Amino acid sequence: MNTEIEKIIIKSFFAKRIQDRVLFELSSTKKRKDALSRLCHTYKTTLKEEYMIAIEKPNSDPVEIAALLKKNGAGNTCYVVSWNEEIDGKELPLLTALEKAVGYGMPTIIACIPNKLAYFEAEQEVLPSPRFILQRPF
Repeated sequence: MNTEIEKIIIKSFFAKRIQDRVLFELSSTKKRKDALSRLCHTYKTTLKEEYMIAIEKPNSDPVEIAALLKKNGAGNTCYVVSWNEEIDGKELPLLTALEKAVGYGMPTIIACIPNKLAYFEAEQEVLPSPRFILQRPF
């Protein structure tokens, strides 16, 4: 895990009131899932809504999501914070990360440019899971 990149992601996209707590939880093996749980049902108050752009349905094709992210400045690699332990805390090719995250059903943030651009998928409550681009002004 890269705590510096995770700190940038949290400071860029999470509500200020919970940033320190989320950083603490992410740094703890026992509490890491607690931080990710905040992205389940309460993601609208956990994340900064002004940076959330809903991806219009149908939105379950990793190739199309990768193209959308690249159109907004993403490169070929990304950093992942995810409920999916197979990809959590890893730097991966963007398409690989999306193929493992899209439709997984639990929260994932894929940081393309850690302080500017990310993909977020919330917990699946209804089909499909809510999916967003997180984008700060360049």
